[in-house]
Amino acid sequence: MLTFLGFAMIATFLVLIMMKKMSPIAALVLIPALFCVFAGKGAHLGDYVIDGVGKLAPTAAMLMFAIVYFGVMIDVGLFDPIVRGILRFCKADPMRVVVGTAVLAAIVSLDGDGSTTFMITVSAMYPLYKRLGLSLVVMTGVAATANGVMNTLPWGGPTARAATALKLDAADIFVPMIPALAVGLLCVFVLAYVLGVKERRRVGTLVLPGQVEREAAEEEELVPAAPATSGASASISSSSTSTAASASGAGGAGSAGGPAPSSASAAHGSGGAATPEDGFQGLDPHRPTLRPRLYWFNAGLTVALLTAMIMELLPIPVLFLLGAALALTVNFPHMPDQKARIAAHADNVLNVAGMVFAAAVFTGVLTGTGMVKHMADWLVGAIPEGMGPHMALVTGLLSLPLTYFMSNDGFYFGVLPVLAEAGAAHGVSPLEIARASLVGQALHMSSPLVPAVYVLVGMAKVEFGDHTRFTVKWAALTSLVVLAAGMLFGII
Repeated sequence: MLTFLGFAMIATFLVLIMMKKMSPIAALVLIPALFCVFAGKGAHLGDYVIDGVGKLAPTAAMLMFAIVYFGVMIDVGLFDPIVRGILRFCKADPMRVVVGTAVLAAIVSLDGDGSTTFMITVSAMYPLYKRLGLSLVVMTGVAATANGVMNTLPWGGPTARAATALKLDAADIFVPMIPALAVGLLCVFVLAYVLGVKERRRVGTLVLPGQVEREAAEEEELVPAAPATSGASASISSSSTSTAASASGAGGAGSAGGPAPSSASAAHGSGGAATPEDGFQGLDPHRPTLRPRLYWFNAGLTVALLTAMIMELLPIPVLFLLGAALALTVNFPHMPDQKARIAAHADNVLNVAGMVFAAAVFTGVLTGTGMVKHMADWLVGAIPEGMGPHMALVTGLLSLPLTYFMSNDGFYFGVLPVLAEAGAAHGVSPLEIARASLVGQALHMSSPLVPAVYVLVGMAKVEFGDHTRFTVKWAALTSLVVLAAGMLFGII
């Protein structure tokens, strides 16, 4: 009964948010509360929720202060050189922009924290996507999938959990997996290239100021574009005039940021001030919050913060709390300015923190009622006896749905030991089981139970249902590629 209710609750939640019948916060709260009553445990709902909130409170605190910290860093211009560098690399080519998103997300993921990765990636890429009229779900999908592959780093969480659960060395699990994970990352880059080409066909290729002179000899025909708000000019290749209004590409801009703008209106002057509607505040080189004299202090503070986080000198929520307080005090010593910066990011803080605490209701009911345990036991029990010698493959396949519908803690500490024991009975090494358990992380990072994904969709102004509908198939494909590569190389 609990097994059926667990699967039904998850299916109901996903269907309602993907069909946009309920907001994620409302669905995360009301659906589990209803199913808790169906399970005959409504009297314990309060205990389950408080237990869930208690477990997720440190995550909510970390996200709140991380948003404030990186919001301040964006305000003061720390990431402006990154934006300009990506702009120069991308040359307003949608294909390069999408590939650049994957590369940036993969690089920043080296810190091992998904929330940080998404905040930096979206901060750098969002203005460019808005400028070119690209689909924002492409950005969130590529970033989440790249981060999911990199999330397998020993300090990222899953590898450490697998090592702890099975009493193995994390290096013995991770190092042999590097070739398979490299293939998975290559798959993400290929995916980004394909999606980028589709976006290029949909919106065309824009030519930014400064490129016209360099490319004049190569371009036979240039059509002048609408002037930017700051007076800068831009041009657009004639091919984009006929393609900008074509059928939407993957994800569709209409589902994640409004309809694609026309070719002329999509081209804005590089680096110029922009109207709030265009979402270009982050690229305005004249915004009053810039602190160029404090650039190296802010860069050093960020590096020190990320280093301390990787070395686990203090709990991550404490690090971001201290970092946010120090960044505000040094960059904005006057109280009115500090209040203004906090107020500017309050919307993001409230949305993300609210989503995390709402997710606490969902996870609290799943765990407290025993639904998670019954679902896991049912799945493990459904494995045919003849599949025993292939338990590594079975573990890899099960890691996709289980890490999507469960927290990493629930999967690695609750299910993985059972799978390892079943594998040991047929001579399958626990190391192989542990490695196979990592392949589902590309899909896991888009799970509604991962707090960081709400940072991603919140900052990108994308509906969670749109992100899920677009990303799940590509993330699952990436996970299967990692599994196939692991088996091909003899790692799994």
